[in-house]
Order: sequence, then C-alpha cells, then structure tokens
Amino acid sequence: MNIGIPKERRSFEFRVGLSPAGVQILHQDGHTMFVEHDAGKGAGFDDKEYEEAGARIVFSAEEAFGRADMVLKVARPMDDELPFLLTGSILVGLLTLPSARQNMIDALLEKKITVIAGEQICEPDGTMPILRALSQIGGAMAAEVAGRLLENNQGGRGILLGGIPGVPPAEVVILGAGTVGTYAAKAFIGLGAHVTVLDRDMKALQRITQNCAGSAVVTMLSTERNIVRCCEFANVLVGAVLVPGSRAPVLVSRETVRKMKDRSVIIDLSIDEGGCVETSRPTMHDRPSYIEEGVIHYCVPNMPGVVARTATHAYVNVAMPYIQKIAKLGAEKAISESPAIEAAVNMHKGELRHLYSWMK
Repeated sequence: MNIGIPKERRSFEFRVGLSPAGVQILHQDGHTMFVEHDAGKGAGFDDKEYEEAGARIVFSAEEAFGRADMVLKVARPMDDELPFLLTGSILVGLLTLPSARQNMIDALLEKKITVIAGEQICEPDGTMPILRALSQIGGAMAAEVAGRLLENNQGGRGILLGGIPGVPPAEVVILGAGTVGTYAAKAFIGLGAHVTVLDRDMKALQRITQNCAGSAVVTMLSTERNIVRCCEFANVLVGAVLVPGSRAPVLVSRETVRKMKDRSVIIDLSIDEGGCVETSRPTMHDRPSYIEEGVIHYCVPNMPGVVARTATHAYVNVAMPYIQKIAKLGAEKAISESPAIEAAVNMHKGELRHLYSWMK
C-alpha cells in the first residue's frame, strides 16, 4: 500500500502522523511511504531519519496526499488539502471530526473517503488505547501548567506547588479519577502538592488510592456539596471528567467559581468534550489562559501538540498495530475483522458510521 504522511498545518500542531520508527516498520512490511518535506520537524525528526527508515521524501502536500492509498495525519485536513485526497482512499488520525464544519464532512463523503478516528478506537473490553495515551500526557502536563499559572508574573497567587518546610503546599482538587485524573494526581504529588480527588465511582477512587500508594492523596465522593466545598479551598482545580461518547457534564457552576479564591487556577482538561466548568471556553497555546470571575482559566484542547516528540512516540506506540492491520488488509477487511477499528470508523463508502453518535 502507498502511505502518505503530510506536514501538519494547523496552528500549534507540532506532531506528525508517524515517526521514523513507525515508517521503518511499515517499510519492512512492504509498504511504500511518502513523507512530506519537514513533516517531522516540529517533533524533532528530520528528513534524513525518514529516508534512512525507508521513506521517500516529497516536497508538497499535494504529492503526500495524492500518491497515498492511506494518509496518516494528526489533525483533520485543512480545507485546501481536501482536493488532494484520492477518491476511495483511507484517512487515519486524531481527527475529532464531529467538530468539523459541514463542508468538510460533505467533501469527505463525496470522495468516499474511509475515515478512521484513532481517538475512537475501542477494544471489546472497553479500553481505548490511543485516547488513554493522550489522556496520560494531558494529565501529566497539568501540574507543569498549574505551577506556572500560580506564579505572580502569570497573574497567580504566588504559591509554590510543593511549599517548603514551614510553608504549606498548594491545595489541588481534581475532578475525575480516570486516566487523566490519575496522571494529574501523580504529577502534582510528585511536585509536593496536597491533592484531593473526587469521583462518583468508588472503584475509581480505590484504584487511584492504590496507584498513588504511599502518597498523600485524599479521595472524596463526587457530590454537588463536596465539589463546592473543595472548590472553596482549592488553589488549583483540575477538570478531568470524560464520559466516552458524550459531552462532559458541567460539574462546577459559575456560582461555585465565584466562591473560589481570587487568582486561583482552573485547568479544564475536559474542554475537548465541552468542558466540565461552566465558565470554561476553548483557548489556544498563544493565549492559553483568561480570567473569569477572578479565577485564571486554562482551557487548551490540544495540550499534547506542544510536546510533539513525546506525543508522537506515545501515539505511534499504541496506534501501530491498528495501522499495520489496515495497511495489510485494506479498509474493508480490517473493519470487518477488527471490532476496535470498526468502532472508530466515521465514514466508509460515502456513508456516515460512528460520527455524530460519538458526541451524543
């Protein structure tokens, strides 16, 4: 199969659809790889590495798309890239297609593109390996972001996350004890913060207690009363709520935000799914934070995009078996033989599959 890896052109997207290591694997499987010039630059991969892995370097997006039976991307294509896709080809990536404009949906349907969204790949046991890897990165980054935003020069309260002897650490409250919440808790605890985690699932609270064994983590059942109480003492509030296939529930009202300490910090990691704080709205890396009700909000949907090397390696590690299967079997057979891949099909043969249902 001919496989294309174009350069990402969206703002603050520095990742690439496949690393040189992934290219080498597919090349050894007998596939032909077309990598656009400088596609891996943001992630620290140069053209020479791709060539040594067996890829052919091309010098335009048109060629990377136009010579490919399957295109591997991170973000969904830009409008001016859509004409380059071959009719009946396969598009694989972290596409978040439900948030795309209708003209893109129509164009992909018209060209009968098979669209497979990596973030929706779901094994029969309910695990979502690619989404999990992205969640791990977002959770780990939350502590770094919070530490900066608490500094005075960022408008924060001037609090050191871990404190020092004689000065208490920051109070961090995390809503959600899933993958994002667990990795956020570990990162904050590692920096010495005092962490409280809330979840409505007692099993999830038990798991996070075990995962953070030996550390000072407090767990509480997520009720409206407990959320309000915790928000009142929090220096940092992290929204880490995910309900697969649904919009994130709004757990923190504007009224509760008003009760938070002046210049405290909210990091809403649920913003990809609409956000779990009423005052949250999406931001970008050039202007990642804003102040609402006297509280600093950080709501960047694409956090992993600026740790591109780590994020690309993490993505390839978990996505490679699925990419190999699609490349080996073709779209039709891979979809029929793999329930995990079938769950991620947004479009096939000019028809919608699991697209808008993902956001219900």
